[in-house]
Amino acid sequence: MNLSCFSQSYAQARQAFLASCAQRGLAVESHIHPLTGRDGEQLAIDVALHGNADAPNLLVLSSGCHGVEGFCGSGVQVDRLNDDAWFAATQRDDLAVLYIHALNPYGFSHLRRVTHENVDLNRNFVDFSQPLPDNAEYRAIAPVLLPKKWPVGSGNLLQLLGLTLRYGRKGLQAGISRGQHSDPKGLFFAGSEPTWSNLRLREILRKYGQSCQRLAWVDVHTGLGPRGYGERIYKGKQNADDIARCRRWWGNAVTNAAEGNSASADLNGTIDLGVMAECAQAQYTGVTLEYGTLPGKQVLSALRGEQWLYNHPEAPAAQHQLIKQQMRDAFYVDADDWKQQVLEQAKEVMEQGLAGLYS
Repeated sequence: MNLSCFSQSYAQARQAFLASCAQRGLAVESHIHPLTGRDGEQLAIDVALHGNADAPNLLVLSSGCHGVEGFCGSGVQVDRLNDDAWFAATQRDDLAVLYIHALNPYGFSHLRRVTHENVDLNRNFVDFSQPLPDNAEYRAIAPVLLPKKWPVGSGNLLQLLGLTLRYGRKGLQAGISRGQHSDPKGLFFAGSEPTWSNLRLREILRKYGQSCQRLAWVDVHTGLGPRGYGERIYKGKQNADDIARCRRWWGNAVTNAAEGNSASADLNGTIDLGVMAECAQAQYTGVTLEYGTLPGKQVLSALRGEQWLYNHPEAPAAQHQLIKQQMRDAFYVDADDWKQQVLEQAKEVMEQGLAGLYS
């Protein structure tokens, strides 16, 4: 495994992905974002299909749903594309492999977890024609979570500790992270309409995902759990047969937020809901591959600081740079041992997904 598959910026990651696709002779379809990147570069969701568009088996590997987490996911995609053994194993008439690079290119480039609309894309796949889910806990927590000054003082930290005692660690995590529709400038905002990335992903699925009979999906994320450990989190309907199939494919270590055994809270509006809606003809089996980075308190602090910066663009340049570096560090560990763990586990997960499609 070559650790050079990891990049230091969105622009570099995009070029590495495009170069790997070109080396394999894969055409790339680019959905150009309406805004530019941090350095004025073009932003896009780039899509490459290896195999027959009408194949009955479709395996999807996606990255960058949460912007800054794309450093990890892009590295995984480039590594798989550059692996001769993997490419040969997926050269089958009845199989297509779809690589979706940087679902949220704006967040990737600007070192944000959210989209340019300040929306958590993995909370945005709700039915906006119906009353939106309420999150009363978030409204109660928000005044402490989103301070007027950054960095916070000891008083704010004590208030946060008090909320932890009141709700419990898991309860507080759920209240903060499951998604909220009440504050467009807050954390984990789920939106008031489908985001640009939501709409583009649906377009991609209508083109590439409506011929398959079996659909396997691996979506790469970071920021939860022990450093370097890739938790396999079940995504799909809370159906006993579907959950059992997922665990046959990826092992009994597969967690399920709805069962309370995952590092993730049970979330609203996740991407798999959109996938299953657009590809209703297919048997869907999916996991979030979630890699741990830093301790949870540091990750939450990075998120809070970055959200404060979004709401205070007048912050001094030095503070801006520090907050962005802390955000990057919270979701991408730029260390060889971590990268090696990421690639080894991703290789196994992708091979298991491939085997599962034929089981």
